[in-house]
Amino acid sequence: MIRTLLRFSLALAAITLLASNGARAQTAGETEGNRLERKGNAEEKAANAEKAKGAKMEQKGKAEEEAGKKKGDKNEEMAGKRTKKKGQAVGKASEARADEAKQMEKSGNEAEKAGVKSKKAAEDVTKK
Repeated sequence: MIRTLLRFSLALAAITLLASNGARAQTAGETEGNRLERKGNAEEKAANAEKAKGAKMEQKGKAEEEAGKKKGDKNEEMAGKRTKKKGQAVGKASEARADEAKQMEKSGNEAEKAGVKSKKAAEDVTKK
């Protein structure tokens, strides 16, 4: 009786291990999709930080320009205008980077979905 119980429990453990490994394995599409999605998230985060830096630079330029106008200092006023333009350019460039990152994230999601579909199709074929 103990031998039968041991055989049964070992067989059950082996089946459980095999079933769990098959369920956890990711296809290449899923792996690539997850990688693209993580990379897109990181790029978007960096672009948003750079966008904030550009906005801060633009505000600093506006303040410097206003101070130059009040004092009548043309050099300070021109420096403020240059800083403001540079801040705007940085903001626009980072917006473009953020859009690219969002697109990368979307393509990662699509690749992951395609991987899941192919995995399900393969499982359906093996079941039949």
